[in-house]
Amino acid sequence: MKTLWLYCVKVYLQIGLFFYYKTINVSGMEHIPKNKPTLIICNHQNALIDALIIATQIPHYAHYLTRAGVFTGTFINKFLNSLNMLPVYRIRDGWSNLPNNNPIFKKVTKLLIHSQTVVIFPEGSHNLVRRVRPLSKGFTRIIFDALEEKPNLDLKLIPVGLNFIKAEACVDGIAMNVGPPIPIDSFENRKKGEIVAEIKSKAHNALSQLTTHIPADRYDEIVGKIEALNLDYLDPKTINACIATGFENCKPRPQSKLNFIKRILKFLLILNLLIPYLLWKFWVQPKIVEIEFTSTFRFGIAIVIVPIYLIAIFFILSNWIGMQWALYYILFVLALDLLTVKL
Repeated sequence: MKTLWLYCVKVYLQIGLFFYYKTINVSGMEHIPKNKPTLIICNHQNALIDALIIATQIPHYAHYLTRAGVFTGTFINKFLNSLNMLPVYRIRDGWSNLPNNNPIFKKVTKLLIHSQTVVIFPEGSHNLVRRVRPLSKGFTRIIFDALEEKPNLDLKLIPVGLNFIKAEACVDGIAMNVGPPIPIDSFENRKKGEIVAEIKSKAHNALSQLTTHIPADRYDEIVGKIEALNLDYLDPKTINACIATGFENCKPRPQSKLNFIKRILKFLLILNLLIPYLLWKFWVQPKIVEIEFTSTFRFGIAIVIVPIYLIAIFFILSNWIGMQWALYYILFVLALDLLTVKL
C-alpha cells in the first residue's frame, strides 16, 4: 500500500513540476545504483524543492533526512513520514534536541544495510548563494555507523548538484547533475578526524564540480560578469571554467527575443488564474520569512490550489455554457501555462 501511495505522489509531483519548471535537465543518472546501499549528498539552495527534484528523478524510492523544524503537528508528522522523510535536529535547534538524532541515525544505518537509498543535504541549511558551502560532518557519521555495523558494506557515496536559473523566480529551470561515486578509503590504522576531513574534502570538491561554484571573496563581481555575458546557470561546467580562467574566451549568450511575448503570456495566465494568484500574492507570499521557501510555497499553490480552482471553474462553466466548452477552456488554460513556462 505504501509503495502505491509513493508511486501516486511521485507521478502527481512529476506532472506538477512539468507544468511549473521550464526545463528539468538530468545527467549522470547511471551513477545511481539499484539495490545497493547508497548515500546521496546534495547541495541545498531551494528548500523542499531540492528533495522533490531528487525524489521525482531517481528511479527508485529513497529516504530523506529533513530538518526537524518542519515536523510540526501530528498530521504533518504522519504525512512527512509517509513520504520517507526523517527528522534531524541541528545545533541551532538546541543542544538538548541532539540526542533525538540517535534513533534516526540507527534507522539510517539499518536502511543502508538493507541496500536502501538515503538522501542528505550536508550543508545543513538552505541558501540561494551559488556555491557549495562548508559541509557538516553528519553524513560522515552515517558512513562510519554503517561501516562499523557491517565493515564489508559496499556503500556508494553519490554526489548530486542542483542548479537553478533563479531559484526564487517563476519561471525557472533546473539542471540535476549526478557525479560518480566518491571513493571511501579504508579506515584501518587511521585517525577518525583525518578520515572525516578527507571525506568532507572529497565530497565538497565533487559537489563544486556539479554546480555553479562562485568564490565568496569575489561573489558579487563574478555574478555581475556571468549575468553580463548572459551565461547559462544550468551549465555549471562552462561557468566554472570561465571563473577559473578569469572569463577569458567566454562568449556571451544571445538574449532572448521573446521577452515581450513572454510578458503577455504571463499576464494572460494570471488573468485566468486570478484567484490563486491573489491568494499567493497577498496572503501566502507576505508570510514567507526565508526567501529560500518562496518556490516551495508557490509550487504548493500550483499543485494544490490551482487544480481545485480549475475543477471548480469547470463545473461552473459546465452549468453555464456546457461541459464541452468548459473542457475546451480548461485545456486552453493548461496550454497557456505550458506556453508561458516553456517558451
